[in-house]
Amino acid sequence: MKKFLGLAAAAAAAALALTACSSGTDAGTSTSPTAASSADNAGKSITLWLAGGDTPDELRTYLKTAFKAKTGADLVIEEQSWGDLLTKLTTALPDAENTPDVVELGNTQAPTFTNVGAFSDVSDLYQELGGDKLLPSFVEAGSVDGKQYALPYYFGSRYMFVRKDVWSEAGVAAPTTLDEFNAAVAKVATDNPRDIKNFSGFFIGGQDWRNGISWIFANGGDLAKKVDGQWQSTLSDPNSLKGLAQLQAIYKTASNAPADAKDQSPWLYINDADVITDANGAVTGKTKLAAATIMAPGWAHWSIGDLKTVDGKPVREWNDKKFGVMVLPGNDGKPAPVFAGGSNIGISATSKNQELSRELLKIIFSPEYQQLLGKSGLGPANLDYVSALGDDEFAKALIASASNSKLTPAAPGWAAVESQQLMEEFFGKIKDSTDLAALAAEYDAKITPILNQQ
Repeated sequence: MKKFLGLAAAAAAAALALTACSSGTDAGTSTSPTAASSADNAGKSITLWLAGGDTPDELRTYLKTAFKAKTGADLVIEEQSWGDLLTKLTTALPDAENTPDVVELGNTQAPTFTNVGAFSDVSDLYQELGGDKLLPSFVEAGSVDGKQYALPYYFGSRYMFVRKDVWSEAGVAAPTTLDEFNAAVAKVATDNPRDIKNFSGFFIGGQDWRNGISWIFANGGDLAKKVDGQWQSTLSDPNSLKGLAQLQAIYKTASNAPADAKDQSPWLYINDADVITDANGAVTGKTKLAAATIMAPGWAHWSIGDLKTVDGKPVREWNDKKFGVMVLPGNDGKPAPVFAGGSNIGISATSKNQELSRELLKIIFSPEYQQLLGKSGLGPANLDYVSALGDDEFAKALIASASNSKLTPAAPGWAAVESQQLMEEFFGKIKDSTDLAALAAEYDAKITPILNQQ
């Protein structure tokens, strides 16, 4: 579960924003309703599907209150789990009687649904909602033929969390290039200053493709490209292979993560020896220091630190002497292109409440709500408001890592590639491969036909 910064401040800002709107203040998306619109919409409601628990309760309350104030209608928010979201969207979106009106979905899922016409065209609203100030890669993921359908909701980029004390004990300095990073984590693992069995200089699971693709991107490679109107998998591209070779070296020299480990909960391995407890204090497992470095989305810092008890519940307290953050450097010394996590949001094409749904988008993309996202620890879709994230080391790392981030291919069949876990399968074979080019070509042949499926 993610925790967020500044929720009290967010709630206060929400109240102020609503007060300003009700007094007639207009920022381009005023929530002041006309008497006619309120009367016309009395008793009406629309449904918003939010994925997982990423949007905190304070922001959900803001959306409901602002929507009611602006339109006179009610907003019903339903949370869907990430695990079965794809299946539920596939079933619900085509059904006009049961479709949600507005939906949040993963940025890697957006191309599949936009390419089959599941969302309404909002190109005429694009400039009003932020236009070129919206995160470009996310806009591209939700666009088809130059028209916008699913716009960015929030972003969360990945960066490095390090044990500064362990790096210091190993005599390793902060790297400025990707080659230096690769050498540093190998040295930390080899020297193993704490003499811990199976210690990782950098813990990256064998199937952790979401972090592993950074090495492909940093070498100028990509997962796929469009050629003559058709998508082609490009794992065997020479630049992609350079990155895969670097990653294979890390698997062999720096990481002792299991071959089948994905990207879930790597923070367990960077904390000191502690028991894991649930909210009631019951012991559910044990963890111990097993890695000097991990790669994770910014919100992972809430799970990293010394274990403390606050109000009878276990919490992690960040310790600046032990822990630090760094942006993965690229070959050119600039931030490496990392995979940007986050969501898009769109209006169901079969919704019977198109106008009310468009009003909700205006609230979501208003300056007030964009700043509330930032204050809650989520990267705002409108880059004009990233300052709302704050200026601590986590915010700085998030903004820097996102500055050169990339998404998975905007191919109609990419969601199917993920659902078949072909990337996990491919990455899980990298460490022990004796012919990376042949392995990459094998998976290019498997992935390419799926990319073009609609």
